[in-house]
Amino acid sequence: LGALVESGGGPVQAGGSLRLSCAASEYIHNSSCMTWLRQAPGKEREGVATIYRGGEATNYGDSVKGRFTISQDNDKTTLYLDMNNLKPEDTAVYYCAAVCVGSWNPLVVTEGDWGQGTQVTVSS
Repeated sequence: LGALVESGGGPVQAGGSLRLSCAASEYIHNSSCMTWLRQAPGKEREGVATIYRGGEATNYGDSVKGRFTISQDNDKTTLYLDMNNLKPEDTAVYYCAAVCVGSWNPLVVTEGDWGQGTQVTVSS
């Protein structure tokens, strides 16, 4: 399999929106789940959103429900994370990973490949 490559991070003001992308064609076709996770400085890694094979079913961490949406394109080459109403506490490095979430709290994920991450910084 190739690499997972995230993009779309950057600075944004509170209340704003960002769309993260993850080039993941081989993974989407071969993985049971694709997941976005994040890690803020000094904090534990957190599950953000997961999408199951086929793209019909999704699940979200409690802190982002109603604000973030995970999706994949029709060609199943790119994974997205649409983030709305961003808050300063959403500031973190966001990772795309070919893993499933076994437990959201505490976070337990299956083994799989991860991208290098993209920084999202939300200012108040």
